[in-house]
Amino acid sequence: MVLQQLPLLLACSLLFTVATPVRDITDACASQINDFPHLNSSGLHLTLHHPQSPCSPAPLPSDFPFSAILTHDDARVAHLASRLADNTTPSHSPTSLRKKAKAAGGSHLAASLAAASVPLTPGASLGVGNYVTRLGLGTPATSYAMVVDTGSSLTWLQCSPCLVSCHRQTGPLYDPKASSTYAAVPCSASQCDELQAATLNPSACSVSNVCIYQASYGDSSFSVGYLSKDTVSFGSGSFPGFYYGCGQDNEGLFGRSAGLIGLARNKLSLLYQLAPSLGYSFAYCLPTSASAGYLAIGSYSAGQYSYTPMASSSLDGSLYFVSLAGMSVGGSPLAVSPSEYSSLPTIIDSGTVITRLPTSVYDALSKAVAAAMGGAARAPAYSILDTCFQGQASQLRVPAVGMAFAGGATLKLAPRNVLIDVDGSTTCLAFAPTDSTAIIGNTQQQTFSIVYDVAQSRIGFTPGGCS
Repeated sequence: MVLQQLPLLLACSLLFTVATPVRDITDACASQINDFPHLNSSGLHLTLHHPQSPCSPAPLPSDFPFSAILTHDDARVAHLASRLADNTTPSHSPTSLRKKAKAAGGSHLAASLAAASVPLTPGASLGVGNYVTRLGLGTPATSYAMVVDTGSSLTWLQCSPCLVSCHRQTGPLYDPKASSTYAAVPCSASQCDELQAATLNPSACSVSNVCIYQASYGDSSFSVGYLSKDTVSFGSGSFPGFYYGCGQDNEGLFGRSAGLIGLARNKLSLLYQLAPSLGYSFAYCLPTSASAGYLAIGSYSAGQYSYTPMASSSLDGSLYFVSLAGMSVGGSPLAVSPSEYSSLPTIIDSGTVITRLPTSVYDALSKAVAAAMGGAARAPAYSILDTCFQGQASQLRVPAVGMAFAGGATLKLAPRNVLIDVDGSTTCLAFAPTDSTAIIGNTQQQTFSIVYDVAQSRIGFTPGGCS
């Protein structure tokens, strides 16, 4: 996903209606805060929150409709597909920055930002598909709620004075003037040239020779501001000279987060910038709204995972490609030719909610799951989900579904990874068909520990990673 790239506000099993005592919630959240973040000999460890968790520092509104989640999920998927199709036709700029800068008072900063009014290519919808963690920035450090996105590269957050526009966020805005280690990045810096690959948009240069980044998403959300450098910190661990975007015009579906953390394969991503200290690998467990997950950067226990090679692809060097080799329902392989699984490029993505499969594979999966649940009453299709049942997933007998990858790695999906409750009386198969790009989404990844070992070009899976 490109910029909104991060409203990682994830999503998946939402709409929990069972009330939890406030004291229990407070105690549970306090224990999560005490556990993270920290830096030790094995690397960096952060708490990761489902966007609808009561412990999330930037939660989605409790009444946010699931239909809206699916709409924004579709926008993200469409953007990812356009990236792989090499669709570089620029769209119109999401706003007229010159006009908005003028309206902001015509200050020197406003005039500088106005120089960024060039066409922007569509980016991924950050929408509501991403998970949330905290990042410290500046000296002294201040903590900010950020969405995490494996489909984005540039980390950015909203910055004072918000020359043009800032959305509502949890906590204070980052103030460059309050940090003794802040520095704006000049247009002559190599990192300014690298923005094209990181954001899929060209950089610009302010009248004061400061590099301007432009990040846009498929749902018309965007962030524009100054490429900057400061000390990033996580608990007791700090890393000076971290490059990020200091957003002065941030509009769209970013929720209450301060910005986004990019984990894609790119020089400006958080992963690559911390790699000299921590290594080229990260792992996470995406939690449900009732559990706590984690994001870890650095070394990991290699023996506990089953691995699949990162598939090579010339379509987009920043995304994480895998090879889906087969699927089964109730232990029986789907009635589809093995070649159908590799008929489309396949990526694994933390911000896509619903897994997309080649149409022939999806049709076979839908039929097999429906047959295995023959006693369950069917419900009408819901948005992009067409295999639906009356009731809730926890109340139904859901068949075991397996996903096998090249190299022998497997995901043995629990009912919560197979069906997703869309309202109080309907649950649907959490997969959808596609004829463009197959995507392993976060509903299927939930509660698994997944490691991205870029150094050894492999991705590993193991169950039961969230607490």
